[in-house]
Amino acid sequence: MSALSFRAARRTVPGVYLALVLTLAIGWLVVVLSGGTLFTQATVVSLLHVAAGLGLVAVGQTLVIIGGSLDLSVAYVVSLSTLVAAEAMNGSDTALLPGVLLALAVSAGIGLLNGLLIARTRIDAFIATLGVGLLLKGYLDSGYDGPAGATSPALVQALGYQRIGPVPMSFLLLAAVAAGAWLTLRRTRFGHHLLAVGGDPEVARLSGVRNDRVLVAAHVLCSLCAGLAGVYLAARLGSGAPRVGTEGIYDLESIAAVVIGGTALAGGRGGVAGTVGGVLLLAGLDAVFNQLQLDAFAKQVVRGVVIIGAVAVYARRVIGKGRS
Repeated sequence: MSALSFRAARRTVPGVYLALVLTLAIGWLVVVLSGGTLFTQATVVSLLHVAAGLGLVAVGQTLVIIGGSLDLSVAYVVSLSTLVAAEAMNGSDTALLPGVLLALAVSAGIGLLNGLLIARTRIDAFIATLGVGLLLKGYLDSGYDGPAGATSPALVQALGYQRIGPVPMSFLLLAAVAAGAWLTLRRTRFGHHLLAVGGDPEVARLSGVRNDRVLVAAHVLCSLCAGLAGVYLAARLGSGAPRVGTEGIYDLESIAAVVIGGTALAGGRGGVAGTVGGVLLLAGLDAVFNQLQLDAFAKQVVRGVVIIGAVAVYARRVIGKGRS
């Protein structure tokens, strides 16, 4: 099962990156014809910053979806972690590490709750994570009217704005997290078990896999990734933001990136490399939209067409394999 899943993951990667290249090429042409310029350093830096935030969340979402689950609470985890980090730091460099660790610990706790609700009480992942997300939303809406706390200046400089050439440090962080998740799926027993659980839970259980533990661990990792995205956004904003996760639509956007990258929503197939390609594709569309100054409605229509097209292509591929 895992070997088949790995081969499926490798096959999806060229497709999404080809789509990325075509999207950027067509976008560049349209922008040039409209009198603008797409590939400036400022545009590339902005694109990579957008990809970093969404990508961190999407990598975690990939893990739970491969395991046959889902997490709709990530947007609220992102928002909460910005507040926890910023309020713990309170503008002090000496509190940088405690603030980051506290934000990640809170995020991991939420992931643990999600995992236990799904694995132990058998609540559907959609309902369980949506319910946890609504609990977090209630806390954020009632406890915060606007930004709170102050991020450590050192974190703001290092993670929020520092870059090597046109590549922000935040994107290098995404690359490191994605590489770690890729190695986890390909080289570790947990990764093999996660693919097996997503492919066929009953077969995995009969093979000696502890499905509950695998799912709980996947949800903890997913929330940790969302918490890390929150720390990054706190560095960019300089404070905690109670609605940054929902305004960025990180829950649905992360799922869209995973699907565009070729991971099966049913679980058992996919990979992190494809997800990163999906993230870059969505970020590239944003860059083109911004240069063309399209309104919000037009942006969402095009995004919807892209996502539906990606799912349709994947569905045709799966049906074709089933008939062969």
